[in-house]
Amino acid sequence: MSTTSRQPAIRFENVWKTFTHKGRQSHALQDVSLDVAPGDIFGIVGYSGAGKSTLLRTVNALERPTKGRVFVGETEISALHGPKLYAQRQRIGMVFQQFNLLRSRTVYKNIAYPMKLAGYSQEQILDRAEELLDFVGLSDKALSYPSQLSGGQKQRVGIARALATQPEILISDEATSALDPQTTTEVLDLLERVNQEYGVTILMVTHEMDAVRAIANRIAVMENGRVVEHGSAYQVFSSPSTPIAARFVSSLLQHVPDVKTLEAIRKVHRGRLVQLHVENRETNDPFLSRTARKHDVDFNIVYGGVSELEGRLFGSLTVELLGSEAQVDAAVAELGRVAQVNEVTGHA
Repeated sequence: MSTTSRQPAIRFENVWKTFTHKGRQSHALQDVSLDVAPGDIFGIVGYSGAGKSTLLRTVNALERPTKGRVFVGETEISALHGPKLYAQRQRIGMVFQQFNLLRSRTVYKNIAYPMKLAGYSQEQILDRAEELLDFVGLSDKALSYPSQLSGGQKQRVGIARALATQPEILISDEATSALDPQTTTEVLDLLERVNQEYGVTILMVTHEMDAVRAIANRIAVMENGRVVEHGSAYQVFSSPSTPIAARFVSSLLQHVPDVKTLEAIRKVHRGRLVQLHVENRETNDPFLSRTARKHDVDFNIVYGGVSELEGRLFGSLTVELLGSEAQVDAAVAELGRVAQVNEVTGHA
């Protein structure tokens, strides 16, 4: 996916966006600085009102920063107007949640429309439209109208239209939120193909962590207009460093028991409970059972799970340790030397 480059595909430099309503100001974006590398599939996640869609719209200058700058490649798009802005927008495709197709035009004409505006010849339009219809698997729907398509087919048309002028960047605003799970998977697979086969950098906004887990290689988490955490997808999923990122991850993976589940566990398991953070390991050392034998304690794995991302494992196991206080203390201390250990309860 990602390639190393000195020049980001997209750069946000200290971006603020302030709205004023009835004399009162609200900050949709607050001092956002972020780089998206060429070839990334970069996911921006956050709850409603976090500012993620506002940030996305600054990439093609549909929203302009109150302060700060936005670059696409070497060009400060936030400073452009008129023909220069229009020309720069040809480098950027956009996919919408509600498809935004022209209902009175066929699938073919929807895809052809941006090329016609950009001054493509009829021959160029025909060749490109046929290529994209084949790419998104809708060659047989060229003469159909949007009303005759399923939601997934409409979004495929939206993706084809976004790719019509051969953009370097594709921005996706909740593109799968209106789709069922199976269709969501199909659309995400298609976006991944866009990235891999056309080399298009994708910046996607979503509140669905399963979507970014499926295809993103980097993630930024937003809250109250700020980027509060960002890093590789593996880093954010395996070791979230902020409460909001941890909530997003736990809502999807459920590696850590919630309060109600933990209460039920405590009723049955009376020993000391600890959580072991599991990461991809370059060893097959059975450290848990070895430590239990060494310190003469028994253990039960009572909750948790291990997931895979980017070919690496991560997760959390809630383990009950049974033995004398001194034996359990010694076992916890030794486990802490080879894994991250958090105690979730004292003695029962």
